[in-house]
Amino acid sequence: MVHDAGVQDRDGAPLVLAAVGDLYPWLRHVFADGAYSGAKLGTPDKIGRWTIEIVKRSEAAAGFVVLPRRWVVERTFAWLNRNRRLAKDFEATLEGALAWLFLASVKFLIRRLGRIPRLKIVI
Repeated sequence: MVHDAGVQDRDGAPLVLAAVGDLYPWLRHVFADGAYSGAKLGTPDKIGRWTIEIVKRSEAAAGFVVLPRRWVVERTFAWLNRNRRLAKDFEATLEGALAWLFLASVKFLIRRLGRIPRLKIVI
């Protein structure tokens, strides 16, 4: 889900979870950034059928520290930003930006499927 830049992460979290619930009914565990913590999500452990884990930086950490599961999000952003159209915000509408994000995801998926070895069925 993509929402306007004026919407804070913690305010947009219920919208994101509502959209994800319909698309992925089998989803049970959600990792969220520290920006999603707050009163909007209610209790931090359980929301509906999901268990939500907020990934926060340790207060004892100094300098760069790899956060658990955070690398998955950063890796995905890096993959998407390989597309020139997504490197900068050129789109005038939210629908246009979402369409280009969808196309970049389809391109990524097609390339990954192309690397899967072909199965030979012998009857």
